[in-house]
Amino acid sequence: MPPAIEVRGAHKRFGSVRALSDVSLEIAEGEFFGLLGPNGAGKTTLISALAGLTRLDQGSLKVMGHDVVGAYQSARRSLGVVPQELVFDPFFSVRETLRIQSGYFGLRRNDVWIDSIIDRLELTDKADANMRSLSGGMKRRVLVAQALVHKPPVIILDEPTAGVDVELRQGLWSFVSELNRAGHTIVLTTHYLEEAESLCGRIAMLKQGRVVALDSTRNLLGGIPGLRLRLRLAPGYSPQCLPEGSSVAPGGRVILTLPTCADLEPLLARLRENGARVEEIEVLQADLEEAFVSIMSSH
Repeated sequence: MPPAIEVRGAHKRFGSVRALSDVSLEIAEGEFFGLLGPNGAGKTTLISALAGLTRLDQGSLKVMGHDVVGAYQSARRSLGVVPQELVFDPFFSVRETLRIQSGYFGLRRNDVWIDSIIDRLELTDKADANMRSLSGGMKRRVLVAQALVHKPPVIILDEPTAGVDVELRQGLWSFVSELNRAGHTIVLTTHYLEEAESLCGRIAMLKQGRVVALDSTRNLLGGIPGLRLRLRLAPGYSPQCLPEGSSVAPGGRVILTLPTCADLEPLLARLRENGARVEEIEVLQADLEEAFVSIMSSH
């Protein structure tokens, strides 16, 4: 069985800007995969190349085993892309927009599936409304519906929850998770790292066009060195007794990082010597934001 997405030695430059540099990765069928990186890392360039909107200078791309250049139609039918930008035709209603999108893939009499998507994305009340009249969040729901209208096995979500409210975000992730359980491969780019942490089984991190990390989410979190603690200290302690890099929050709470567990007792002893009394102590779990910052800073 071929991977859902296969990237081999992808290179792309725009003038003097190196957008992709020898990017190689595979995404298995049925994965929920995260593609993370700062602005300008090359994420959107890679997505555009997979969708056939831009062509690599060197390397190859396949979707469900179909080369995106040599077998463009088959590759594109296998892929649904939700773009980051709110792109829409202002002259049609929601239902008309989805019918037109179906036509691009040669699909006729697709109304049963269109009605199902409209219902799941809570667009029923807006089905016959003109696209111009929709709010930003509603327009983003239509973009998701457009990506799903031809039932693609691979779905790429490029910042799908940017600027949307909490209710829509929760509803969207419920629907997308349902699609993933049904066998669809999901690729997500997002700046909301807590979303990637909770949803993605594996993650690739890009920086300046290169893959700087590619591993399971669990392994990436497990690679964070040190011990993070949150202490609540009684009033009156001297800040000089805290390790360098500690952050102090309101209410006497202090967040600090120790190199190893063995450094905890010397810290507590130093606090006691300086008259500081610990009222509460909590060990904090590493999160994806810490892993992201650590990996980006080390490259």
